[in-house]
Amino acid sequence: MDKRFAIIDIETTGGMVKRDKITEIAIVLHDGHRIIDQWDTLIYPERSIPEYITRITGITNEMVAEAPKFYEVARKIVEMTEGAVFVAHNVRFDYGFIRAEFQRLGYTYTRKQLCTVRLTRKLFPGLGSYSLGNLIRHFGISVNARHRALDDTLATTIVFEHILDADADNENVKHFVNRGIRESKLPANVDLDDLHNLPELPGVYYFLDQDGQVVYVGKSINIQKRVMQHFARITDKAAKMQQKVASIEYTLTGSELIALLLENKEIKKLQPEINRALRRKSFPYVAYAAYDLDGYIFLGVQKKNKIADRNAVIIHEYPDLRAARGAVKRMIDSFELCENKSDHATGPGSCFSFKIGKCRGACTGEEKPESYNERAELAMRMLRKSVEDNLVIIDRGREPDEKSLVAIVDGKLYGWGYAHETDLQINSLDHALEHIRPCNATPEDIKILHWFIHENKVEKMIAF
Repeated sequence: MDKRFAIIDIETTGGMVKRDKITEIAIVLHDGHRIIDQWDTLIYPERSIPEYITRITGITNEMVAEAPKFYEVARKIVEMTEGAVFVAHNVRFDYGFIRAEFQRLGYTYTRKQLCTVRLTRKLFPGLGSYSLGNLIRHFGISVNARHRALDDTLATTIVFEHILDADADNENVKHFVNRGIRESKLPANVDLDDLHNLPELPGVYYFLDQDGQVVYVGKSINIQKRVMQHFARITDKAAKMQQKVASIEYTLTGSELIALLLENKEIKKLQPEINRALRRKSFPYVAYAAYDLDGYIFLGVQKKNKIADRNAVIIHEYPDLRAARGAVKRMIDSFELCENKSDHATGPGSCFSFKIGKCRGACTGEEKPESYNERAELAMRMLRKSVEDNLVIIDRGREPDEKSLVAIVDGKLYGWGYAHETDLQINSLDHALEHIRPCNATPEDIKILHWFIHENKVEKMIAF
């Protein structure tokens, strides 16, 4: 087991990683027996500290005015935590903020992580609350200044020592550090350090066999987390990976959309053995239309192979039930259609939308099929129209000052690429295409784009 732990606490201007910044950090180094070093500093967050945060932490704008900026202490943080497990009470919060600060500097910060909240829940059941404040009371820890980084870090250190005492063989610590993976379950040529060294960023990953042949391709917004999940599971798929995989490679994409598109193309091109063995329909749910007994167009959602009405028309395909139902509900609301003429029926009699003035009365017979079906057909056309004919989607890049671009030309995927933010003065489609590498379009590409756009995952779109 790792014998060096960096126990960390931060204070911030708020709880949103994308908006808020760190105002104070403390690191206590522990070798599993005792504290071997400690360090703390205020940090100038380059934005004002809200009053409610000052009331909680006691840290004011005046206190941080002369403090170093994050980039000035970044090297110290790297050096102190190098080769150590990153320990925090609710580690996702502290680790997420620190990782985001490094990303803004163009540096990928990756450490093994350990959460004292999860460990105390496991080792000290029945406490009711596992907040740091409650654990301080439970263990009788003396703290001078709650919600200051060093005091909270020292308190977390004492909690951690109680964890180590209760977990004599360190099996629970190992389990949580390695996310449930047993080294004996890994492929012969892959070890836990290989997995911990994978990036926690969006991209596509490749599992290769002894001969360098790709046997599996996957994508994730966090490559390390997803790969670790593969090897933590006890499934036929995990067993096949344990037997076949000899090495792991990856391609960073920055954008989740490009990861989806690249994964689709790589699977088609490489035909990996494990992907083939587990192949399934990527878009099994559909929105469909059929006439009901009264002559109204009924908009339904169902698995493609389970539509009972042979005269039904499939409008569009979706990756899951939620996406399909959401798309149909948006059309019902947009075109003032009747919920009872769809899978969103609200019961016998008039539908709920009629009661609030958003349905024109197909459910009560007040609106005749002819006028109702005109709007239903418009809704069907809108559902079919997956994306604009000429469109550029702008999203996150692989570096802080980079953006990704995905281009649709004449209703088909043209390709994707990357550009520096300063070069993104896009005045025409031709200008955008200068940054983009063409690819061979497939029907699945448009389905992926449609789903991604309608799930509101896009940062920015420009139609031409």
